[in-house]
Amino acid sequence: MIDNSSIKISVRNLVEFILCSGDIDSSRRKTADKEAMQAGSRMHRKIQGGKGTEYHSEYPLKIVIPGDRFSIIVEGRADGIIIKEDGVTVDEIKGVYMDLDYLQEPVAVHKAQAMCYGYIYAKENALESIGIQMTYCGLDSEQIKYFRDEHTFAELETWFETLISEYKKWAKFQYEWRIERQASIQPLEFPFPYREGQKKLAASVYRTIERNKKLFIQAPTGVGKTMSAIFPAVKAVGEGLSEKIFYLTAKTITRTVAKEAFDTLKGDGLRYKVATITAKDKLCILEKTECTPAACPRAKGHYDRVNQAVFDLINREDEYTTETILDYAERYSVCPFELCLDVSVWADAVICDYNYVFDPNVHLKRFFSEGVKGNYIFLVDEAHNLVDRAREMYSASLYKEELMELKRLLKGRGKKLESGLQKCNKYLLEIKRECDEWRIIPDTGHFVFNLMALSAEIEKFLEEEPNGELRDKVLEFYLEARHFLNIYDRLDDSYVIYSEHDEDGRFKLKLFCVNPATNLKEFLDKGDGTVFFSATLLPVQYYRELLSTAEDDYAVYAESPFSEEKRLVLIGGDVSSRYTRRSAAEYRKIAAYIIRTIRQKKGNYLIFFPSYRFMEDVYAHFAEMLDEEIRSLRQSPGMNEEMREEFLSNFMTPGEESLAGFCVMGGIFGEGIDLKYDSLIGTVIVGTGLPQVCNEREILKQYYDAHGRNGFEFAYLNPGMNKVLQAAGRVIRTAEDQGVILLLDERFRTAQYMRLFPREWRGFETCTMDTVEEKISSFWESQKKD
Repeated sequence: MIDNSSIKISVRNLVEFILCSGDIDSSRRKTADKEAMQAGSRMHRKIQGGKGTEYHSEYPLKIVIPGDRFSIIVEGRADGIIIKEDGVTVDEIKGVYMDLDYLQEPVAVHKAQAMCYGYIYAKENALESIGIQMTYCGLDSEQIKYFRDEHTFAELETWFETLISEYKKWAKFQYEWRIERQASIQPLEFPFPYREGQKKLAASVYRTIERNKKLFIQAPTGVGKTMSAIFPAVKAVGEGLSEKIFYLTAKTITRTVAKEAFDTLKGDGLRYKVATITAKDKLCILEKTECTPAACPRAKGHYDRVNQAVFDLINREDEYTTETILDYAERYSVCPFELCLDVSVWADAVICDYNYVFDPNVHLKRFFSEGVKGNYIFLVDEAHNLVDRAREMYSASLYKEELMELKRLLKGRGKKLESGLQKCNKYLLEIKRECDEWRIIPDTGHFVFNLMALSAEIEKFLEEEPNGELRDKVLEFYLEARHFLNIYDRLDDSYVIYSEHDEDGRFKLKLFCVNPATNLKEFLDKGDGTVFFSATLLPVQYYRELLSTAEDDYAVYAESPFSEEKRLVLIGGDVSSRYTRRSAAEYRKIAAYIIRTIRQKKGNYLIFFPSYRFMEDVYAHFAEMLDEEIRSLRQSPGMNEEMREEFLSNFMTPGEESLAGFCVMGGIFGEGIDLKYDSLIGTVIVGTGLPQVCNEREILKQYYDAHGRNGFEFAYLNPGMNKVLQAAGRVIRTAEDQGVILLLDERFRTAQYMRLFPREWRGFETCTMDTVEEKISSFWESQKKD
């Protein structure tokens, strides 16, 4: 239970927040001021373990600063307290990726952390003076450099009191806002009459947060899952069970739905600050994003102005939208993206993409740095998307061709650089010769150590090389290498290492995260409870295994509130999308199915295919059979947002003729679009949605087969069926909707597929080319009677 009479802040967050100053300069910060996560903590333990009995590692320290209405609690763990007869020294260890010869003095905020710990320890133990030591370790070279000085308690006390006095106005704001927010939550009631099963759903979310568990919700369209998740989460915050909600999603449209849910609750009296994090490239004022003081006027002196901008914004506004952020960023001449991230600290809810929580490269270090545990609730929308997204986040590749290009660019720039490049290239050349198409690699041998040494040499180059095209290209490779090494630190039984010749002829070595659950756990454990929800989270055990390591997760299946009589699910079992059956005759039969379906009722239809090629093959026959009563549109590869909106605008209202939209399953029209009422009255799904056979899918299959599981289900069946369910979910969006879902493939009639059907499909029927018209016609006649 959160204590509302105190404001807590970590030592690290305090000093980084109050003392940060100067410019944004990504060209330098990415190399010289990078602290590692896992590699850094391992180095910490190595240094700490070799210090002897005088060294007390991970020493917890806390100070309470009392006030009239509330207290401020500053706490953290000192990396080391060295206790000797001649005095005490606080040791702060920082693992960095840089040549320490370039480091002439400790980074100011690093030393400030040590000074905070020194003050707290000296105060607790009545010391007149204390040593402050910074221990820097080069993570590639294991080079160590110390900076040490002595401070009197009086010096530290004056310094610390100045630091706290600057923070007090922020703490006062936080305390007063929390009182106002909590008071608004207490009388809050669910904003709509509960639909069938919705109250049970909301109660399940609340209990999950209360018990600090994870919940998986399969919730069909119409259940109202967004409000069913947000409302109980807000109530949990009101009861002191947590402090901040992260609403995580993969698509912009679902972020809008989440914001609308908070707006609805605000209309009923809720006081809540909501931040929506927008991607950097959409907020940047420059044509090409370049975060350097030379390129961007707002980058120069950004940190000197940003706190004033944040304080003004949080005191005046409760909605931190793109428009609001851009407005205040212009007023104070600061970077809008960095302002957005800073404001999220003071928000009660943060709506953002998955990567801001889970991605090891871009997650919000304000909340998710190692050792930081917050009072967070994670609401993961469209959670079926997180599996592949997480696999991508925790995987890494290096291409031999990129290494060769770097070798060409850096020729003559140093023997160590050239030697490091040659060693790395030699290994990749060896495994390339042994690889026909793709090959599992048991381990990387000495490659990783050679890559670490190469990275250290590149760091030296980047420190000395002036900004320019060459430096940019070297930096790009360096960051890829750094990511590869960081992912290597995560390797365990959930990874497969393989080499592959890409279709474009390039050769790569990949660290492939097959099961991301362990990596996700690192971040989910920082919260008070997690709710995964989607309209297509079947089979739930599949998603539980790939998104969570816990054995006691909860799962809920929410019944659809919509009448089954208004939906016709038909299986056409006399056609197939199997490769062995693909022919002109089969394409023509599928085209005939589509036309016979559409002719039964004028309206808008979407037809989904497993690939563009299949779509075009069927469309060629469809076009031959077409008459003036049916108009058609086709999705094309690489459609931008404007083209997507233009495509969908054709469905907004029924026209004089029927409209058939030809699309690809799993594409931009396969999920996340909301065509209500007469905007869409039917969908035809051709094929089972199986992903294209590729090397990585085969690796997944082999991995799970080797672990005693059904590899085909993990690699193909379950992901494919998810695409089918998402496409089918476009039809019935409201209680008033009526529609037809026609599944065209013989495999849908097998037990293997039918066990994955959602409960609301239990009344499905089968048909043939000869009976499809009669069955659909009868369905539409029955809707007239209703």
